[in-house]
Amino acid sequence: MAEPALWTVDELVSASGGKLIGSVSKPLNGVSIDTRTIAPGDIFVAIKGETHDAHEFVAKALTAGAGLAVVSRVTEEMKTAGPLLVVENDPLEGLKKIGRASRARCQAWIVGVTGSVGKTSTKEMLRVALAASGLTHSSVASFNNHWGVPLTLARMPRNTAFGVFEIGMNHAGEITPLTGMVRPHVAIITTVAASHAGHFASLDEIADAKAEIFLGLEPDGTAIINRDNPYFEKLAAAARKSGAAQIIGFGEHAQAEARAERVALHETCSCVTASILGEPVTYKLGVPGAHMVANSLAVLAAAKQVGADLARAALSMATAEPAKGRGARHRLHIGNGDFVLIDESYNAQPPSMRAAIALLGQSMPRGEGRRIAVLGDMLELGPHGRALHEELALQLDEAQVDVLYAAGPLMAHLWEKTPRDRRGVLAKTSAELKDSLLEGLRAGDVVMIKGSLGSRMGPLVDAIKERFAPLHRDH
Repeated sequence: MAEPALWTVDELVSASGGKLIGSVSKPLNGVSIDTRTIAPGDIFVAIKGETHDAHEFVAKALTAGAGLAVVSRVTEEMKTAGPLLVVENDPLEGLKKIGRASRARCQAWIVGVTGSVGKTSTKEMLRVALAASGLTHSSVASFNNHWGVPLTLARMPRNTAFGVFEIGMNHAGEITPLTGMVRPHVAIITTVAASHAGHFASLDEIADAKAEIFLGLEPDGTAIINRDNPYFEKLAAAARKSGAAQIIGFGEHAQAEARAERVALHETCSCVTASILGEPVTYKLGVPGAHMVANSLAVLAAAKQVGADLARAALSMATAEPAKGRGARHRLHIGNGDFVLIDESYNAQPPSMRAAIALLGQSMPRGEGRRIAVLGDMLELGPHGRALHEELALQLDEAQVDVLYAAGPLMAHLWEKTPRDRRGVLAKTSAELKDSLLEGLRAGDVVMIKGSLGSRMGPLVDAIKERFAPLHRDH
């Protein structure tokens, strides 16, 4: 028997309160807000973005195969191109209503994830762990904001067993409406640290903003919190106030219910022996780094709380892989040898920068190779920016980094704290680093690239991959 469509027309009309114009002839099996990724039968939602109003592309989307477009205004060109669902005021509000309807009809166990760093990696580990026990639906990439969360909800199949949602924020108050849509049975806070510090007066305010995730907890819900973080008690108090029936700590702390007992960190993986709510487990984690080990404990605790098979979840951890821009490793040809590129270019805040540098320190150059850190500014740190960049000098020392390439006015402060014999090149922008970086690489090197999105470090990764052919994917 064929699976039912993701959405019927009647369901969409009822959920959105909209009016249908035209006749729908295709099964509606997807939801999109981007004409570049339209698949046959997608519901195209014409969201108004920062630079474009997607109403301009409705006809294009329908011509490309979309089965229906959700709009708030209609033109003859749109009506000629295909069926429309007309909603009041704003298609984004229509998408939110559809997302809420999806959550209401689905009987899945839902896990929500937030935190200053590690949200996407934790979400990906959860996806892998829960998929071993049933159909799992999760956020794509970092779809964790005011449009990403309802879009992910709207895409959730009605027979989903487990749903995993990443919930992000830049300002106080942003998580509250998102967690209200997701209504998680389990809410995870990976950590509280100085991310987006420029928008907050203190870490206490950041902790309060992250704790908003507990406001959406379902009755008898569970809060899973980093027990090694100094804000554990504050977050636990917020969880109790929000009605959490159970609070689970994870980490190395002696009182953590999901506790690491023995950890062996390797260049491309980790081996862990842990106690998960009293149950002993030993597993290999396919992504390296102590921060990944910590978050894997939260993943396994969540898996047990939602009724997944813990043994299968732990076994599946070996197949977890770093996401693009979040630690993906590439071994590339150069001359008569090869070198390793670690792509950490997606984004950067102080905790993730420290973790990435530590990961570089775990990686062993070969022959005459060096550890090379290519770092761009960490942004949105407000008045703390200079000090937080200067403090990275200690991490570079501990990781025995041999060469620093730095881009941006904030990284210039780290450059000044770096011994002259370890300085590679300082540039105003990442683009100005490209030529010297490409020419400076040699066989045996391990090069790690990281910076905030606004620092544009990703193009440096692309330039290296374009210049040097892949040897194989380094797992």
